Amino acid sequence: MKARVHISYKTGVLDPQGKAIGLTLANLGFEGIGEVRQGKLIELELAEGDAEAARKSVEDMCEKLLANTVIENYAIELADD
Repeated sequence: MKARVHISYKTGVLDPQGKAIGLTLANLGFEGIGEVRQGKLIELELAEGDAEAARKSVEDMCEKLLANTVIENYAIELADD
C-alpha cells in the first residue's frame, strides 16, 4: 500500500516561500493569481495491507514527526499499489 501525505501551513501562518513564488509568477507575466501557498508532499510505501490500520499508522507518523501540527495541516491519501 502507498500513502501520500500533503502538508501545508494552516490559514494565518505566514508563508514566505509561497509569497516569493507568487511574486515571481507575477514578474514573469502570469496574471490572475491570488495567494500562493507552498507545501510538501511525502510518499510512503507501507507493508500494511489494511487501509484503516495504514491510515492510523500514517496519522501517528504525522503527529510525531512529519508535520508540525501547531502550524501545519496534513491530508493523507492511501492507494493500493
